[in-house]
Formats: sequence, C-alpha cells, structure tokens
Amino acid sequence: MYLYPLLVVIAASSFGIVSTIIKLAMRSGFSVAEAVTSQFFIGFCIAVCISLVTNRSNFSFKGVKILLFAGLLTGLTNILYGHSLNFLPASLAVVLLFQFTWIGMLISCITKRQFPSRIEFISLIILVAGTIPAAGIIDVDLSQIPFQGWLWGLAAALCYSLFLYVNGKTTASMTTSNRLVLVSFFAFMTTAAFQSPEIIWNGTLFNEGLWIYGLALGLFGMIIPVFLFTIAVPKVGLGMSSILSAVELPIAVMVSVILLSETVTTLQIAGIVTIVIGISLPTLLDKDGLLKNVKTKYKKSSKKFAKGSSI
Repeated sequence: MYLYPLLVVIAASSFGIVSTIIKLAMRSGFSVAEAVTSQFFIGFCIAVCISLVTNRSNFSFKGVKILLFAGLLTGLTNILYGHSLNFLPASLAVVLLFQFTWIGMLISCITKRQFPSRIEFISLIILVAGTIPAAGIIDVDLSQIPFQGWLWGLAAALCYSLFLYVNGKTTASMTTSNRLVLVSFFAFMTTAAFQSPEIIWNGTLFNEGLWIYGLALGLFGMIIPVFLFTIAVPKVGLGMSSILSAVELPIAVMVSVILLSETVTTLQIAGIVTIVIGISLPTLLDKDGLLKNVKTKYKKSSKKFAKGSSI
C-alpha cells in the first residue's frame, strides 16, 4: 500500500534537487541552457548503459509513440520553465510550475470521467495554500510581471502534468529499461533542438567540467524520476501522483538551504509543513481506497501478464 506512493515521493524529491544543481552549475560559469543540455545528454548515455547491462530481451519499439510524447514533454517542461525564469522571479516561477498539482488532478478527472474524492480535493486545497508561503512569494510585487512570464510558467506546469499522465501509460512487450532509453533519447533531442547542443563537441561538456553537473542532473532529473514514475504512476493513479509530487517544493527549499546556504523564513517553514500535511492526508485517511486502487491495478496487470505468457 505504501510502496508505490513512496516511489512517487522519491521520484518527485529527485526532481526537487535539480534546481539547486543548476544553480551550482551557474556559479561555476555555465548557463542554464548548457546545464539542461548536459542533463539530458548524459541522462541518455546512462539509460543506454542501464539497458545494455540489465536488458536480456530484444529491444522493442512497440508503444514508441507514447514514449515519444513522454520524452517530448520532459524536454519541453525544462525549456518552458527556463523561459519563465527570464521574466519571473525564481519563487514565482516555482509557484506557477507547481500548478501541475491541480492540472494533473483535472486531467485525471477528465480521463476517468469522475470527480476527485473529498480527501483528494481537501488535500489539493491545502497544497495550493502551502505553496505560496513555502516559495517565499508573499512579498513579491506581481504588478510588474510581464504576461509572457505567466504564460511560460503555466505552460511548463501543463507539460509536467501531461508528462505524468503519458509516462504512466503501460507499453506492451517493453521493459522499463527500454522505456527509459527511448524517453531519455526523445527528451535529449527535444532539448538539443532548442538549447545548447554544441557543448557536446566544443569541449564545454568534458574539458571544462560541465559533465560533473550533467551527471548529477542526469541521475536526479532524468533517470531516477522517469524510472520510478514509470513503475509507480500506473499503480497509484495520476491524481494521487500529482498530490504526492508536491513534495518536490519542500525538497527544493531544503536542498538549497544545505548546499547554497540560502536563508529560509518562518513563513516558508510554515508553508512547507502545510504542503507535507496536504501530501500525507490522502495516504493516511484513505488507506482502504488506496489499497483497493493498488490491488485492482495489480490484478489487471497480472491478468495481462498471464495472458501474454500463455501458450
């Protein structure tokens, strides 16, 4: 009952580390575009290595259209979020990105044709209420924010929500490592088309030390979250996954305090506590519903496996 929600939390937490690693790369003289490109290039290389070591079956391309969209949305999320930072304070950009919580819930309601449960709805309200103080946006002057900033930020949130939805789709006859290779490849190609692909051949990546940050970004921003989301989202469901993924913000704040020595206010701490409460509510108060959801999806996947394995 708790394993798959925990995997979603770990995946979202790894995403929360990415912003701090990018800031460290910027302190070393690299641009955001260079850091993001290194993230997806090295992430793709790691995915290929994992597939070569662990995959014992032939590489399958069944369901490649789903993975094309998953990779495309992964790359677009980072590109759009980077564009939003050109117009918005970092705190406001984070708040806009975190609108994926209710957008993901809305997508889940539309696709399932049902309303969220009372607990999920209450949890969502608590999350939205905690996000603003946690990001330190209370004192930000919103009157001077250009329209483009709002647009890029909300577009990034939409792409992230769609990524969770698409990445949760199962693909027949394809191992998780194969999925990881294809998603990372399409994400890299999308990023390379709009960011800084020249770092691969001009010496910036390997000769100037960018690979160190790219390795960390590839692991925490690509390999770990995509791998775990692939396993857990189909079991937990998009709505619950969107709620649990809100843990990314508290992790981002805590890691920035530890590694960047950034200060955190009492109001931010209160917002973080509020988010943690909002994340915990569905799991703690709706154990029966969550357990039923996991069991139902497990039985369905078991039947599909048995059917595919029969002679």
